[in-house]
Amino acid sequence: MRLPRLLLQQFRNHIFLERLKYYERFRPQPISLQMYLTFGRVGTVELSFKFLQKELLVRLANITKEIDSLLQHLPELPSTVEIHRLYCQSFEELLPFENSEPTNEIITSFNENLGKVTLRHENFIEKMAEVFNQLKQKHGINIALNNRIQYLLDRLYFKVISIRIMQHQHLTIFGALLPESPRHIGCIDPACDVAAVILDAYESARFVCDGIYCDTPKLQFNSYNSVTPGYPIAIAAIPSHLYQIMFELFKNSMRATIDRYGEFEKLPPIQVLATLGKEDLSIRVSDNGTGISRKMMDHLFRYSYTTASLPETIGHNAALAGYGYGLPLSRLYARYFHGDLIVISMEGYGTDAFLYIKAIPFKTNESIPSYSTSSRNNSSSSPTVSQPLC
Repeated sequence: MRLPRLLLQQFRNHIFLERLKYYERFRPQPISLQMYLTFGRVGTVELSFKFLQKELLVRLANITKEIDSLLQHLPELPSTVEIHRLYCQSFEELLPFENSEPTNEIITSFNENLGKVTLRHENFIEKMAEVFNQLKQKHGINIALNNRIQYLLDRLYFKVISIRIMQHQHLTIFGALLPESPRHIGCIDPACDVAAVILDAYESARFVCDGIYCDTPKLQFNSYNSVTPGYPIAIAAIPSHLYQIMFELFKNSMRATIDRYGEFEKLPPIQVLATLGKEDLSIRVSDNGTGISRKMMDHLFRYSYTTASLPETIGHNAALAGYGYGLPLSRLYARYFHGDLIVISMEGYGTDAFLYIKAIPFKTNESIPSYSTSSRNNSSSSPTVSQPLC
């Protein structure tokens, strides 16, 4: 019986690899924030399933290919092999649904499997940070100095962000996940209160800062709504992304301010100005910390570059302090829907960070990198679906 079982396993492995290579050929199909909002209001679980049954396979296959490219530049570690294996496992678990019809039984099974896949990769970015810390400590490899690895990590994390949003949207609207607010459509708030998110991020950063330094710079917040003067700024956005970006900026500004003025001087406040124009939400965060030299500015957005001490472990809700991931990831979150994060500093005086977020939902398409070699002959993002979620 052992030989037939071995042959059967080899056959299954062959089929799996063939399907993985097949889906690697396709580009993920970018979806705008407006598409997510519209489909979340009027779409059906059957249509969502029909789109995701292949689009998720495309995105998972692309992630495995990105990890393959990254691992070619790194020594083999058990942890890196395991990360790749887990994404292959997720692809394999969703593969049986690629041609299924959306019956109630199939959709229930699909949602259960998708929930497991989502949970499996929940701490993926944290695990990658730990891997690069191991490479630095055991092999002396500092990826902050490797331009190719930095480029590959940007590509990989863009695609990880993309699939997380897609999974969360489906499971929140049509599955068992609960939205953070009754107003939310999946993870998107169609009228995100920008000031509330900024203040929430400040309070969280203040809690961390107080725990370390027993003091925190105060916040001076102002806003200007040029679109509807006199009204609070509200846009369609993913609040968790805005929160994470602002938390990171506050954390850096607080640390820089305290490093300069010490524990016994009066700390100057962190100043935040939020403005809403016809096209963009712009947020400026200003501090009077030590500033950053031009030489060091080039390193700010590099993964694994940090001046903070390394923590022993990374928890799910940790800020990744000491791993050099805060600012690079914050910029990716900003750029994912065609915004940006820019830092301008005057050494010895202070630093200004400028966050730009698209304010018009139908102009906020996903930014998902594709392979020129694998996508040049493929114009659609999916083997069968050309008009998603609209």
